[in-house]
Amino acid sequence: QVQLVESGGGLVQAGGSLRLSCAVSGSIFSINLMGWYRQAPGKQRELVARLTGGGITNYADSVKGRFTISRTDGRDTVYLQMNNMKPDDTAVYYCNAHSWSNMGYWGKGTLVTVSS
Repeated sequence: QVQLVESGGGLVQAGGSLRLSCAVSGSIFSINLMGWYRQAPGKQRELVARLTGGGITNYADSVKGRFTISRTDGRDTVYLQMNNMKPDDTAVYYCNAHSWSNMGYWGKGTLVTVSS
């Protein structure tokens, strides 16, 4: 089992920055992929960024060059650094973990609001 708890959301002006954190506990070394997703009001949940166990990163086109996903050496925290934020980045952001046994885990989410 893996538990995920997000933090760091809040209100920011357009052009500003926020850093989200995802505290990971439980069977950390069963995880082969970590990701951040977001869901805006009335829209489907979408992938924002992901990080493989080998350190490879992928980003949605809409956030490339502005957002960075990273983790601690102990893999117990995953971050999403968000810079030059836009009103379209407003959403609930969710942390996701995927295990080698093909299990998926989600946090409860943290709300990010970007004002224009």
